[in-house]
Amino acid sequence: MEAFLDTLLHRLLPGGPTFEIHAFQGKSDLLGKLEERLRAYQRWLPDDWRLVVMVDRDNDDCQELKERMERLAAVSGLRTRSIAENDGWQLVNRVVIEELEAWYFGDWKAVRAVYPKLNPSVPRQASHRDPDAVAGGTWEAFERVLQREGYFKTGLRKIEAARAIAAHFDPDQNRSRSFANFWDAITEAAA
Repeated sequence: MEAFLDTLLHRLLPGGPTFEIHAFQGKSDLLGKLEERLRAYQRWLPDDWRLVVMVDRDNDDCQELKERMERLAAVSGLRTRSIAENDGWQLVNRVVIEELEAWYFGDWKAVRAVYPKLNPSVPRQASHRDPDAVAGGTWEAFERVLQREGYFKTGLRKIEAARAIAAHFDPDQNRSRSFANFWDAITEAAA
């Protein structure tokens, strides 16, 4: 995710707002440190700064995970986008459903720009029609599709793929609702 976002945001927000990406050692590390980290931000966060907290849903209940993140933000004293309405928000919580690779299925044109041997009809197949509902592990499904056409025979190199795909990604064309929710928050924060 870090490699993908770094490439995507530098490409789509050139000369615009600055940003930093703080990666954690997985979901449990993020959630374990989130309250303390948000309390620290709350003490000094300038009015025109926005925080975006992202986590993969994996097998968790999306609503419960989002509510947990919202509670941690509230306890920390930060106004989230979910509750601030037009009062200006400081933080938005986003759950990536199921994983980053779902976003790839949402912009198959970007994926095919990097891996041209891939079948252009993949997004029309029942198992991939809804990028946020790909069954059996999204990254595993993505890897299988790539391997069928001769890519990554020894296993998906996630960072390499993330950077390459992000270089071609078109937020306006992406079919993933999860990505659309993320991108709405980014464009609002950058405005």
